[in-house]
Parts: sequence; C-alpha cells; structure tokens
Amino acid sequence: MLVELAIGDAYGAGFEYAEPAFVTRHNTLAGYVRHPRHHGIRPGSYTDDTQMTLALAELRVSGAPWTPETVASAFVDAFHRDPREGYARGFRAFLATVRTGAEFLARIRPDSDKSGAAMRASPAGLLPTADEVLHLTDVQARVTHDTPDGVAAARAAALAVHYCHHGLGPVAEVGAWIADRLGSAVWARPWHGAVGSKGVESVRAALTALAGGGSLSAVLRQCVAFTGDVDTVATVALAAASRSAGIRADLPDALVDGLENGPFGRDHLARVDAQLR
Repeated sequence: MLVELAIGDAYGAGFEYAEPAFVTRHNTLAGYVRHPRHHGIRPGSYTDDTQMTLALAELRVSGAPWTPETVASAFVDAFHRDPREGYARGFRAFLATVRTGAEFLARIRPDSDKSGAAMRASPAGLLPTADEVLHLTDVQARVTHDTPDGVAAARAAALAVHYCHHGLGPVAEVGAWIADRLGSAVWARPWHGAVGSKGVESVRAALTALAGGGSLSAVLRQCVAFTGDVDTVATVALAAASRSAGIRADLPDALVDGLENGPFGRDHLARVDAQLR
C-alpha cells in the first residue's frame, strides 16, 4: 500500500494544478513528469502526502500510544529527518520551527478543511473494525484539521482502505458503503471536473476513480485526468485500490523503478508496509 500510494503521489505531483492540455498530453504513465512550474520537485519524488502517511504508519508499527502528541511528534520527526518540498508554504515554515509534538500542538491552528488529514489517513484503514479505523482517524485528523469537513474527508479516505482491505463488497459500491457508514450521501456522488484543495473534493474524486476499478494503472490515470489537486487524489485512491483483490496490480515498471529510493524511499516504504499488516 505505501509504495503504491507513494507512486500515485509522485506521479500526480507532476500534474498538480497544471493546465488541462499539459495533463492530456503527458498523462500516459510512461514515466514521471517534471511539473511545468514547480521545478523543485524532482520527477519520482514523493511529497508531503506520502511523508505524513509514512509518519503515521511508523507510529502504528512502533506500538506507541496513538495520541495527539505522538501524532504531532511523528509529523515533526518525519519532516526534520527528511525536509522536502510539497507542503503548503505556511505549513512547511511552521514545521521548520517546531521541534516537539507538544510545541506543535501548542502553536498549530487546526481549523483547516483542506485535504491534509485525508491524504495521510490510509494506515488506520487496515485496522480490523470500522470503529477502530474511525477512532484513530479522528485523533490524527483533529491535530491539524479539526473541522467537520476536514475530519469527514479523513474518515472517508480511511474507510475506503478498510473496505478494500477487508473485501467488504464490490469496489464499485465503495462510495455507497461509506455514505451509509458516515450518514452522508455525498460520498456516493461521482465527482466531475477539476479538484480543488478541499478534502471533501479530493476524496470524492478518489472514490470515483476507485469505483471505476479495473487496474491500478486505470485508477491512477483517472485520478490525474480530473486535473487540479491530483497528487492527493491519486494518493488516496491508490492506497485503497492497492488493497482490493478486484483491482489488478499493473503499475508500470517505469513508475515502480523510478520512485525515489533514498533512506525513506521505496525500500523503506515497503518494509514499513510489511509491518502494518
């Protein structure tokens, strides 16, 4: 799961908010694409979506208590050991100035309804019960996105992983199942058009691509074809799709081999992933 979502993140990073014509021309899965404007992110490098997901995955496998402070500490530690591009400018500057989870919590304004809590929600989705999934998701989401939509988007993203991982039904019905579980029909409504920065938009688009099924390649291409905040859409969708027995694992070798593989890259992601199951 972690490798696949990182591929989605890194591939999508080349297209984030790019012009539709650029997306149409280059969204071929032949390899990673350099973003037409954001030249600081090397093709094949993942962004904050994967780094924060990895922080939560490592916290889960560590056996440490899952509390607001340990979650915040995981974010701080992951950033400082491996500073990278992809974070919102203000949040990256904030992370650079805090050194502990306690300091993070004391200074953060957790009033965002954007996609940050949803993009990193997948490690909780592997838990045995939906109630456990929602508990861990709520804790991590409220550290930075303590708003109704910020938490709801994270819940839906984590439940998508849970649904696919445990084979709770046909992948085409994932949105309807989440809508029933969360008591909101919005998750069953297909997404159309460009994706904005709001968490609800990213997750609805991810669920739409996921429900299309078929293969990981098909899901990834659909995520990027939406245009807009597509790295987050692809991160959320591929996390869930990679856990579905009904979706063929066919990501091109160019994307698998081209994913960054430094100290916290592809091999490290695979090792942590193996410990999550």
